[in-house]
Amino acid sequence: MKRYLHDFIAKDLNKKLVLLTGPRQVGKTWLSKSLFPHDITTYLNFDRSSDRKVIVSETWSRDSELVIFDEIHKMRGWKSWAKGIYDTEGVRPRMLLTGSARLDVARRSGNESLAGRHHLYRLHPLSVRELKAELPPDEALDRLLRRGGFPEPFFAGSDTDAQRWRLTHLDSMLREDLRDLVVIQDIKSLEYLVDRLAAQVGSPISYQSLAEDVGVSAPTIKRWIETLASIYVIFLVSPWSRKVKGSLLKQPKVYFHDTARIPENLESARFENLVACSLLKHQQYREDTQGVRGSLHYLRNKQGKEVDFLLVEKSTPELMVECKLSPSDDVNFEKFKTVNPNQRPILLSRHSGRELSHKDWDVKNAASWLADLEA
Repeated sequence: MKRYLHDFIAKDLNKKLVLLTGPRQVGKTWLSKSLFPHDITTYLNFDRSSDRKVIVSETWSRDSELVIFDEIHKMRGWKSWAKGIYDTEGVRPRMLLTGSARLDVARRSGNESLAGRHHLYRLHPLSVRELKAELPPDEALDRLLRRGGFPEPFFAGSDTDAQRWRLTHLDSMLREDLRDLVVIQDIKSLEYLVDRLAAQVGSPISYQSLAEDVGVSAPTIKRWIETLASIYVIFLVSPWSRKVKGSLLKQPKVYFHDTARIPENLESARFENLVACSLLKHQQYREDTQGVRGSLHYLRNKQGKEVDFLLVEKSTPELMVECKLSPSDDVNFEKFKTVNPNQRPILLSRHSGRELSHKDWDVKNAASWLADLEA
């Protein structure tokens, strides 16, 4: 199937460098190779020794229409290297740089060596919206909950095949991707932390509590969680506050890019994780393709009342979303009505067969609503 970023990337390659980042095995290489015919594309993987020599010596064919530099983030000084190539050769051949660790730090780091020279795209797992042309929304949502949105397990022959893939996937991320970023000797403790985080999806995390469970210090837990986010195992959703400093001081929630990593018996948490993935994909799609700066948060007041998600665009709250398996009146929208009084909040119901309207909020069928997002 044609991935949702295909046309945008193909167009931007004519203007600037394109950075494509996202989790391991999310489909970056497949998407990259699908942009131009095979015979006019050069593919170089920094993990392969022969390709690495070509990259370092800059001896790839200049007759290619596209040169793909895969896993380029593992090259020391890759940003300065890419800047030099771009400044001396321009965009012929076109250059696509990919990595399974976060490349978006290139635009936020102190060394802005690629400023004005690149477009960034973040590739996400499959979603109900992206699968709309392939499967009915209800069927897509059901399979995403069982198998997650990574292409290989989603299209696997059985749920068992998907689960076997999941075991090796996490191992490769922790033992290979982490190896290229930081030195973590206690992989077993890190694996245990991942399990603890999967069991706490939807709840504000306590670094101290996790430290006591895992047997390391709270600063170590915080550093490990930031590292897991940098290689796309997890992502953090912070509480929203009109004061940025205030939101940074509060406890974030952790969600997984792979929804099926949440234990099966935690049905509600797995559904909430899938919605979190869908909203983040929607928000980052708008940012990467349309330049609409946004962020994803949750709401929590001093009394501990919460709303699962708040979509923010241009620093303005746009939409409150609550996730429930079935329609319910047990929501806290009233507690946050001043956050965005002009937009009706939405309760997304996994099992609701029809839409309902309350006085101040609406109930939407999750599959149908997610199918209408932009990505």
